[in-house]
Amino acid sequence: MPSTYFDLPTKLSQYEKASVAILPVPLDITTSYVKGTRLAPKAILTASAQVELYDEELEGETCDIGIATLPAIKTGKKPFESIAEEIGRTIGRIVRDGKLPVMIGGEHSVTPPAVAAVAKKFPSLTVVQLDAHADLREQYEGTKWSHACAMARVLEICPAVQVGIRNLSSPEAIRVKQERLPVFFAHEIQKNKNWISDVVDAVKTDCIYVTVDVDAFDCSIIPDTGTPEPGGLTWYEVTGLLRTLAEKKTIVAFDFVELCPQKGHHASDFLVAKLIYKCIGYWAIKRGKRKYRVIARP
Repeated sequence: MPSTYFDLPTKLSQYEKASVAILPVPLDITTSYVKGTRLAPKAILTASAQVELYDEELEGETCDIGIATLPAIKTGKKPFESIAEEIGRTIGRIVRDGKLPVMIGGEHSVTPPAVAAVAKKFPSLTVVQLDAHADLREQYEGTKWSHACAMARVLEICPAVQVGIRNLSSPEAIRVKQERLPVFFAHEIQKNKNWISDVVDAVKTDCIYVTVDVDAFDCSIIPDTGTPEPGGLTWYEVTGLLRTLAEKKTIVAFDFVELCPQKGHHASDFLVAKLIYKCIGYWAIKRGKRKYRVIARP
């Protein structure tokens, strides 16, 4: 396994000089169907070494801005509260150092402590969630820290806009309607040519935290996730949304969660590794880190 994202040389991966910091969090405590998300950070780092450094859409090598990879959070048999504290401390340090934190999980329960840390520096913050599931349960299987409760915990910190949702419980559906939460269901997206601009309009703050649960993608594209769902988003739908968010808003953090690597299958690992690189590239353009010419798609 590469010791750094993209197996970058020291001059491009030193934390002190890097613009971006990757934080692996191999957590798999509350997953409720297929387990294995603890293996995702290693699989993503391994796959990243096979992604070309040149981005044909952005016409350049995003890695030139410097991408550091921090040591993975040690999870082991620690209680979740202890892990959450370490996530918060580490993400908080990255943000205070003026770098973009990119957390790679791990299950979705890693998101709330990271959001809390980011919100301390950016109190006017909205989370944009790409996901198949609403994750709005108050508790699940005896804990409020379950991956199925991630967005319920996030909403205790800041607003959120949810995109690609196509699986939720009756209580979650009732909450969405009663509180008029901005949820973009997958079946509605397929009928709305302006859904990306509608998502952007639903975000009422400039600063955003983007959390990508990889089951937002259709399961024909990413089958290797613990809770796959049909009817999801495509590669160009996801990258189109993320590119527009980066252009129109100020992204201050990313996380990518719920990959569940399977032995002998590499496509899902590679897709997530490349998606992270795309997102860093989109962020770098907005921040003026790079002067790429973005090629307009028809």
